[in-house]
Amino acid sequence: MKRPLAPLLLLLALTSTAHTREVRFKKITLTNHFHAEGIHYGDFNRDGHLDIVAGPYWYAGPGFTQRHLIHPEQNHDPEQYSDNFITHALDLNNDGWDDVLICPQPGTQAYWYENPRNTTEPWKKHPGPNDVGNESQQLAPIQKNAPPSLIYNTDGHLGYATWTARTNQQTLWTFHPISPKSRRFERYTHGLGHGDINGDGRTDLVERDGWWEQPRNPAETPWKMHRYPFAIAGAQMLVLDINGDGLPDVVTAWHCHTYGLVWHQQHRHPTGAITWTRHEILPIKPDLQSPALRISQMHALATADINGDGLPDLITGKRYWAHGPKGDREPDAPPVLYWFELHRDAKGNATFTPRKIDDNSGVGTQITPVDINKDGKTDILVANKKGVFLFLQE
Repeated sequence: MKRPLAPLLLLLALTSTAHTREVRFKKITLTNHFHAEGIHYGDFNRDGHLDIVAGPYWYAGPGFTQRHLIHPEQNHDPEQYSDNFITHALDLNNDGWDDVLICPQPGTQAYWYENPRNTTEPWKKHPGPNDVGNESQQLAPIQKNAPPSLIYNTDGHLGYATWTARTNQQTLWTFHPISPKSRRFERYTHGLGHGDINGDGRTDLVERDGWWEQPRNPAETPWKMHRYPFAIAGAQMLVLDINGDGLPDVVTAWHCHTYGLVWHQQHRHPTGAITWTRHEILPIKPDLQSPALRISQMHALATADINGDGLPDLITGKRYWAHGPKGDREPDAPPVLYWFELHRDAKGNATFTPRKIDDNSGVGTQITPVDINKDGKTDILVANKKGVFLFLQE
């Protein structure tokens, strides 16, 4: 017996337009000083509340009005750069307390600060990996049953560093190259991502010119590269299923100092071959006379389910004065922060609706989505030349 067509169409419509709550954010300014462009979170005093770390301070949750010094404060010149591009909080010496890992200027040595464990002792500074290149270094699991690795490029090689904590509180870092040496991988290389592209259960690496397939034995080098132009100069490159077909796609800024936000749809052929189709979310070559939305200098990108509908949304914005007041495209345009609401229809198509969060903050080089107050709603952390900000979802 055939099912009536009208109820079926109604069911599909309801499925593709599921009710979601209205999304509003409260802007909380932690400082107006330029301390960092990286920001993260952890429970630094182990009181059960998440705290925020950006630059020289960690801000105690749940109120974030009390801040605590990690290292001497330095207010950077907004026409220049900070010494903090990427920040991560994790326990690096296996003592049960969150430490702080900092990637400063690309191509320099990373370092980490040891949590003094609720004492008045200063945070001890320890060396991290040397010559940490790329402007979007990332922390992610590469090897199974191992701590997350720091993904970056160094000495012309793309790869990742693993770390081992020793009983004397020292942490040893080992870099694992996955590519042959190439001039493409220099200190200011733009664009980096990770994810299981081919569905074999192993984490692959993504960069502007293609993706690197992790072999069964990750120690085998080089990994196999699959060339494809994902970007000219990306930032964080996201690997996630955009259109709901079960295949991982890639989302990236086309050029993080000009314009363009794109997603590359994966196609899997019967032979197993993978091809891609590029879709523009924001135009690569916008009409500068048009009132249509355009955002220049999208130097940070993240994903989270902002509205609770079960779909991955995007978060990005303008990195204000990425190269100072006279660099890049439209350097003095409002430093906006947006989330892009993902929609899927019954035919497998995907579209995005831009939702403005703020027009006087923007992004730095890292966006951190997190449910900071544990109320079931995703909040957003950003740090940049305008200051340090928490956008609390109400």
